[in-house]
Amino acid sequence: MKYDFDLIVVGTGSAATTAAMKCRDAGWEVAMIDSRPYGGTCPLRGCDPKKVLVGAAEMIDDTERMNGKGITSGTAINWSELMDFKRTFTEPVPEGKIESLKKAGIHTFHGRASFMDEETIQVEDDQLKGKHILIATGAKPVELPIEGTEHLTYSDEFLELDELPSKLIFVGGGYISFEFAHIAARAGAEVHIIQRGERPLKNFEPELVDLLVKSSEENGIQVHLNTEVKSIRKADDSFTVEGEKNGEPFELEGDCVVHGAGRVPEIDDLDLEKGNVDSEKNGVSVNEYLQSVSNPRVYAAGDAAATKGLPLTPIASMESQVVAANLLDGNQQKPDYEVMPSVVFTLPKLSAVGLSEEAAREQGYNIRVNKIDTAEWYTYKRTNEKYAMVKIIIDEDTDQVLGAHLLSREADELINHFATTIHFKLKTADLKQVTYAYPTAASDIGSML
Repeated sequence: MKYDFDLIVVGTGSAATTAAMKCRDAGWEVAMIDSRPYGGTCPLRGCDPKKVLVGAAEMIDDTERMNGKGITSGTAINWSELMDFKRTFTEPVPEGKIESLKKAGIHTFHGRASFMDEETIQVEDDQLKGKHILIATGAKPVELPIEGTEHLTYSDEFLELDELPSKLIFVGGGYISFEFAHIAARAGAEVHIIQRGERPLKNFEPELVDLLVKSSEENGIQVHLNTEVKSIRKADDSFTVEGEKNGEPFELEGDCVVHGAGRVPEIDDLDLEKGNVDSEKNGVSVNEYLQSVSNPRVYAAGDAAATKGLPLTPIASMESQVVAANLLDGNQQKPDYEVMPSVVFTLPKLSAVGLSEEAAREQGYNIRVNKIDTAEWYTYKRTNEKYAMVKIIIDEDTDQVLGAHLLSREADELINHFATTIHFKLKTADLKQVTYAYPTAASDIGSML
């Protein structure tokens, strides 16, 4: 069948939905396409199900930290029950998503999408012609240059494991590996993380990462730095990872090997060249309005677009809003990447927003760096946290916060206060005048500045 639309959206996640709904509200005929269940990565196989598992791990961690201080340990994670609970969040998503889109009058198509020409998308036996096209296909795990990649378990598969393997090996030292490793370790598994370089979590402050690695190891997670995986072999029900560690042969056997070595835009099978859509390593090549540099009817948002934006759900949503505005009103809006708070949901959590110390110095700012070990502060001592640290980057000339970096049980909520501070360009003098509820983690902010 052949169809004509004002807007065709490839993808159904955060980068896709806002633009689709806003254009439909304006009276446009809109189509959405997905080859997977509708809803996108975050609610189905990313942020949301992961956070359910993290919540259980936090409860175990709290109990263990307070053992002998008024709490008796002995609680354990029942993995199969936890997965059943997780599915109460994920399973309703696809049907609910389709119903909401159809209720809005958006046409839905299921299948792999590919360009036939600059304005036509093929989906199974259907040909969709669009005045405008939005590519919002998200990301997929990067292909690793090792032998035996067919033996890897991927993040979406990990989130569907009915039973947790006794010994897990995570390849790559990114946030996926660390988050899943902390969950698995609190659930009783033996856990290893293999990092090719000397530093994992490269987008975060080194001092805080070092503390997180130390905490991870003390909680039973073995972190192998400077270790390169060469191959994965399967024998019966076990897997052997082979490679080199500091130039010496390295071998590790486990029950499951999980890919945690990063993700890339999922655009390879779109036949972009047929649509005259240029791309690069980080996604579809776009201008400052998120419009394709080679095909003006095409826009891209989220992980599929080559922008300065971090691969985060809020950034994808923001970019989708920008695309919607530019489609409806002409190219006027540009995405703002100044404030992008990011959290690694480990135990303790690691968070960051704004500039790192290194970036601030490279950009020529006259800075003051407040690096404080906060483990002895009441907020963390009362729950027996061993590791907690803040690192705040302040512009001495303007008295404004340029960056904030936190490691603690409260780091995920606290980072939002600093995101607000940077967004509205508040001065530290202003923040010190705020009266916060006490005792709360936010009441410590004045002492951090």
